[in-house]
Amino acid sequence: MSADEPAMQLDTGIRSHNYYRNAVEKHWDPHEVDLEADREGAAELPEPAFEGLKQSLALFGAGEESVTEDLAPLAVVLEDIDDQLFLTTQLYEESKHTDFFDRYWREVIHAEEKRRGQELSSPTDEKWFNEPYDELFERNERAMARLLEDDTPENRARAHCHYHLTIEGILAQTGYYGLTLAYGENEPELPDLPGLVEGLKLVRSDEGRHVGFGMAKLKSLVSDGEVEPDLLRETVDELVPLVQESLAGDGGASSESGPGPSPSELADYAYTKHEQRMQQITSASEKIPDVEELTELEN
Repeated sequence: MSADEPAMQLDTGIRSHNYYRNAVEKHWDPHEVDLEADREGAAELPEPAFEGLKQSLALFGAGEESVTEDLAPLAVVLEDIDDQLFLTTQLYEESKHTDFFDRYWREVIHAEEKRRGQELSSPTDEKWFNEPYDELFERNERAMARLLEDDTPENRARAHCHYHLTIEGILAQTGYYGLTLAYGENEPELPDLPGLVEGLKLVRSDEGRHVGFGMAKLKSLVSDGEVEPDLLRETVDELVPLVQESLAGDGGASSESGPGPSPSELADYAYTKHEQRMQQITSASEKIPDVEELTELEN
């Protein structure tokens, strides 16, 4: 800003403000996604694949609910108004994602269970979740809540590593990859679920901003000398095994030999995401990718 320009409330040239504007411009309504074809596709699923789909959806829905609840401490401690503007959109978007997966269960899963003469299931049933999954989200909750007690650069780094880098940037990204490949147009052995794929695409478009924001905050903490890169690596290295064990407990659409990406392929994908994110944050020569690139699903 030049000397003759008046001071303004917002810094419209910084990343967090641009992410805020990107969120405003890309608004979508989870109740406008067409699920009619998914109700037809679900009828073609063999029982094991139907159970696997339910487990995957339960994991996504519970994850979105958890991160919605856990984000508030970060909104309290970040002082910059543009950061706060962005976080209001993230809270709203995490709520929308929870809404989408809840609606999908009500309108697709319950409809198919009724058609099959089955008792209606709940996405909150403990049978869908393994211990590593629960532990991963409990650690995230503790890392975020710690900010209210001891707001240090190290604790901010740990919070971003848990929330933005691991849960959103690795676990969720791997889940999008698996479900999109399994129920998109390129898997001939499984029915297409275009409403689910479209919903995941919209969720991913939001998550790209979320992951980018967290990565930028971590990169700034490292480049400013407030935290050492080893803190980031050590934190995420402790969490990645929980991600991989969470994925191993996800029935998904297939086994190692079945249709769709196998559990080992998903684990490899998660590890690759981990390595990419860490390199982009800790290397001074690398930049944080654009929003769309951050959640692109590479084959």
